Amino acid sequence: MKRRDLITLLGGAVAAWPLAAPAQQSAMPVVGFLSPVTLDTIADSLRAFRQGLKETGYVEGENLAIEYRWAENRLDRLPALADDLVRRQPALIATHSSAAFAVKAATAAIPVVFVVAEDPARLGLVASLARPGGNLTGANFVSAELVAKRLELLRQLVPGATRVAVLVNPANPIRAESTLKEVHEAAGAMGLQIRVVNASTPSELNAAFATFGRERPDALFISNDPFFLSRRVQVILQATRQGIAATYPGRQYPEIGGLMSYGASTPEAWRQIGVYAGRILKGAKPADLPVVQASKFELVINAETARMLGLTVPPTLLATADEVIE
Repeated sequence: MKRRDLITLLGGAVAAWPLAAPAQQSAMPVVGFLSPVTLDTIADSLRAFRQGLKETGYVEGENLAIEYRWAENRLDRLPALADDLVRRQPALIATHSSAAFAVKAATAAIPVVFVVAEDPARLGLVASLARPGGNLTGANFVSAELVAKRLELLRQLVPGATRVAVLVNPANPIRAESTLKEVHEAAGAMGLQIRVVNASTPSELNAAFATFGRERPDALFISNDPFFLSRRVQVILQATRQGIAATYPGRQYPEIGGLMSYGASTPEAWRQIGVYAGRILKGAKPADLPVVQASKFELVINAETARMLGLTVPPTLLATADEVIE
């Protein structure tokens, strides 16, 4: 090869290097992430999701990019946010709660992993738990099925309770209807009187607790809803101010002063969909990945709050608790 030709070839290669870098960057897989709430509401869950991805070899910012969309408790925004993510054609979309329905409506092609509190087959998200069949799979932490157990534990802590108020979010009708169905069935078997109160905004939450202050229920059941989780500080402060014994769906509540919670380990469900996301990025099909069922359930009691409310936690309840916060 002539010296002039060699110089020309090398010069062309050098000139091409800057053009190659963007092509390599664009090859990094992109995961869409749609949430009905805010980042601070599910920060622990998001960390668990990233841990699952890491276990399969994917680290955000290194060999994976994540496009986030937050509805910030405005469920009416979910369809537009889902459509926006789909237009960007990510390798897959991760989502949870009511946002899963918006994503399912927006795409039948892009793989989707979800975390939901209901039976996703009954809700129509998948064909069956063992064989999802379409472009969606994920994890189910069976919140609704735990309603009877939560009421039973509440009765143990407040043995004289007969009138129980139930707080639900009417803006999330699927979750609300499922919870109320389970509540009424369990309450009928236990001889409890149920008073249902709705709230879907911060001001409605204040109004709900004003109602509890007037009616003085024996105890309060907080349904498992992303809105209440996002407003957990407000909910717990109001319950404490009214002196109401309340049961919550997850440990995020007693950790900051709520009385007690019983529910599945939510971070574990999120870790699992992170693992599923990694497997899908490597070629697995959602239709071939069975929906994961929660297997770890936690009873958490805040003993300090119990004392403040004048309650004595029975030794049997203390012995079965996974964690007692002093």
